[in-house]
Amino acid sequence: MAGNTFGKIYTLTSFGESHGPAVGGVIDGCPPGVSLDLDFIQRELDRRKPGQSKITTPRKEDDGIEILSGFFEGKTTGTPIGFLIRNKDQRSGDYGLIKETYRPSHADYTYDSKYGFRDYRGGGRSSARETIARVVAGAIAKLTLRKLGIEISGYTSQVHTVKVPVDYTALDFAKTESNIVRCPHTKTAELMISAIEEAKEAGDSLGGIVSCVVKNVPPGIGEPVFDKLHAELGKAMLSINAVKGFEYGSGFGAVNYRGSEHNDIFTSNENLISTKTNRSGGIQGGISNGEDIYFNVVFKPTATVMQKQETILKSGKSIVLEPKGRHDPCVVPRAVPIVENMAAMVVLDMVLRQNSQAQF
Repeated sequence: MAGNTFGKIYTLTSFGESHGPAVGGVIDGCPPGVSLDLDFIQRELDRRKPGQSKITTPRKEDDGIEILSGFFEGKTTGTPIGFLIRNKDQRSGDYGLIKETYRPSHADYTYDSKYGFRDYRGGGRSSARETIARVVAGAIAKLTLRKLGIEISGYTSQVHTVKVPVDYTALDFAKTESNIVRCPHTKTAELMISAIEEAKEAGDSLGGIVSCVVKNVPPGIGEPVFDKLHAELGKAMLSINAVKGFEYGSGFGAVNYRGSEHNDIFTSNENLISTKTNRSGGIQGGISNGEDIYFNVVFKPTATVMQKQETILKSGKSIVLEPKGRHDPCVVPRAVPIVENMAAMVVLDMVLRQNSQAQF
């Protein structure tokens, strides 16, 4: 299987399956001397882990991290960082009935088409449990970016039809972790939670949007052609399970403007260049301009619903599927740290690329 490594200088190679012994990864390219706050890394994992609230899957995993290499006396050594997180609460028996079944909107059929074989226990490699490795690598990237003052804040901005009614600039991100849906707008959070609970009670699921803001990225980060900063962010986000769309800056809303309205006008104050508006989302020509980078990531409703659905077996025979197992009625709250940490990996990788091009 190809495609398990992300990044060019700061890289992550992940491994493991949902119902295997463990999941983990190898991080390469991390600068030496970075202080690793293991409590911070664990808190990031805890934000992603299952069983954390009444609106997430009841699977119980501690998701405790074991760092195997690249770490000595509290700091990174510059060598590859190997780590793993052991799986402890698998119920593989819940998936025995789908061994020959193609579940609607899952990767069962496509995996069989590509490999001729698949791990049907919880989706195997296609399970979102693989994102644990991304959170670890992103958390270490966040700790590294702290030295540059770069801050990354994600939050739930929409669940189904319930939307945060204000721009991100009016929100207090310190409130994001104050509720189980990870929405910093309290009244909207309550409506989101109610909507998810109603869908769960009906055996159904909901989708939503995670918004993310990256502050204090200096101008000049990103590559101008194939590796544009927004293109790398887009690839990172679209590689996350259940993601159906990505937009940055004004995004699809740009179609509603004329050029004269949409342009971000430059201004200078004591030799500090900025823009009066930020419809560019902090990126112009694929390169950061020093303004806030902000983007939205759209997640589909969870594919597994606790309702009978028509489907087929590998043989082509039609059946009625009655799903079992433990699943999130809405993946969005647990996806917030995944989005943040994938963004951290991208930004750090791009910063390291820029540093490698310093003039002599």
